[in-house]
Amino acid sequence: MRVLLVDDEEELVVTLAERLSLRDIDADWAVSGEDALRMAAEKHYDLAVLDMKMPKMNGLQLKAELEKRFPAMHFIFLTGHGSEEDFEAGASEAGEGYYLIKPVNIQELMAKINAAFGTGEE
Repeated sequence: MRVLLVDDEEELVVTLAERLSLRDIDADWAVSGEDALRMAAEKHYDLAVLDMKMPKMNGLQLKAELEKRFPAMHFIFLTGHGSEEDFEAGASEAGEGYYLIKPVNIQELMAKINAAFGTGEE
């Protein structure tokens, strides 16, 4: 499985990529929607973990672009802003089960990744 992590907080995506790799998941990271689109054009990703709020292109806009190009890709949303508005936007776009509030708990992220692919492993 190959995962693309996208968040404007570089420290977060680097750490998540390292923690996923320890769990045998091939994870790359980007700090902008534009970088993520470029990377996805060069490499196949099964799932993208997207920050809801990023400069220039937010997570919902990036999802729409990725979905057009890669309809089989799965998505999980992250936010550092736990407002009701953010939750409703993320829940409606990704499904309530595919939305996490930062700081990200790696076990919760793994559970969401496994649920996206119908596996029961953690």
